[in-house]
Amino acid sequence: MICRLCPRNCGVDRSRQLGYCGAPDTAVVARAELHFWEEPYLTANGASGAVFFSGCNLKCAFCQNQKISFCVKGDVLDAKGLADVFREIEDEGADNVDLITPTPYVPTIKAALDLYRPALPIIYNCGGYESAETIRSLKGYVDVYLPDYKYYDNALAKKYSGAADYRERCEEALLEMRKQVKDEVKDGVLKRGLAIRHLVLPTHAKDSFKVLSRIKELFGAEIHLSIMGQYVPFGDLSRFPELQAPLKPLEYKAVISHALSLGFENAFFQEDGCADTNFIPAFLR
Repeated sequence: MICRLCPRNCGVDRSRQLGYCGAPDTAVVARAELHFWEEPYLTANGASGAVFFSGCNLKCAFCQNQKISFCVKGDVLDAKGLADVFREIEDEGADNVDLITPTPYVPTIKAALDLYRPALPIIYNCGGYESAETIRSLKGYVDVYLPDYKYYDNALAKKYSGAADYRERCEEALLEMRKQVKDEVKDGVLKRGLAIRHLVLPTHAKDSFKVLSRIKELFGAEIHLSIMGQYVPFGDLSRFPELQAPLKPLEYKAVISHALSLGFENAFFQEDGCADTNFIPAFLR
């Protein structure tokens, strides 16, 4: 497969050569499990069926899942094998199938869903650096899009994620997601629609203000939004001294105050204590 799935546009044949994401041409699943810490509007009191894929087209310097985003390891699965994972998660009682960092494996995911479509919402949980064309190809496969909007300033995106066109590509993809799925909420749970995440980074609250203002401009105050304060230093951050300390509570509170001033109606804020490496899954598969 000549890969042009994401804005990197590597153009490599992944059966012979690896692109930026490091992923082969079939799915690699690092872990699949019930996950109890997603936003309440995604699961209510239940659990997501988290499917953690290896490889990533962003590889953010501060990524807490570097064991699988920087290094590709896990179970190599064809479409049938991945469909079996979806069935197992459904049988375990998951509220949804939460596809985490799925971008490199869109063809295998679609083929797996053609073989077996669980009677659960399918969540596309991604970093926001997506090709609008790839998102268009997912029409009818995805029920809930759960992208990040990481940066407003492309200089930060280039510095931390090597993605100098992040904002433009992210917004194109999010607009396509919104076009595909309108929000459907049942008993407080988003069954179809778009929910946007934003992680507040240390010393960069002002960029977070701009992200939130832009989200409101594009999608209105009713958009489902998650403002995350779970940042903890992780991995080799020697080149980024500004990221070597945890997020200060006052920084997070300032971003929350800005969100409240914008009038977001469906915003989720994290409680104290979420910035803890104990919440990072143990990727043993």
